[in-house]
Amino acid sequence: MQIWVDADACPKVIKEILFRAAQRVKCQLILVANQPLSTPRSSFIKSIRVASGFDVADNYIVQQAMKGDLVITADIPLAAELLEKGADVLNPRGELYNHDTIRQKLTMRDFMDEMRGSGVNTSGGPPPLSQTDRREFANALDRLLSR
Repeated sequence: MQIWVDADACPKVIKEILFRAAQRVKCQLILVANQPLSTPRSSFIKSIRVASGFDVADNYIVQQAMKGDLVITADIPLAAELLEKGADVLNPRGELYNHDTIRQKLTMRDFMDEMRGSGVNTSGGPPPLSQTDRREFANALDRLLSR
């Protein structure tokens, strides 16, 4: 199993949890972004810089991830594609996506897009990552790595 990270939007604190976990379990961690990333020196951690552009990093992850890999992303359409490939997908708040939850999230995402397209103000976005979110992520990651 390899761990792939949609790193452009992944919070720094989540990356730090992933760095420690990769070292601890000696698992390959690959961060994919369209900007330079700072990573610790480790034979288990590497970053891949892709070209700038819409969904370039996402497309790279979809092409490279395999069944049984773990992908860290909050991107719902990316998560849906990866689930179809047989990858496990965990978001930075510790939620493990599955085929049932991803359909619901895609529907809500599409609904919100329609609302914004019709002029409804849906601003606000998700709340900042809390200590509970960090703990939930670390616990979910540990459960997945111990299987």
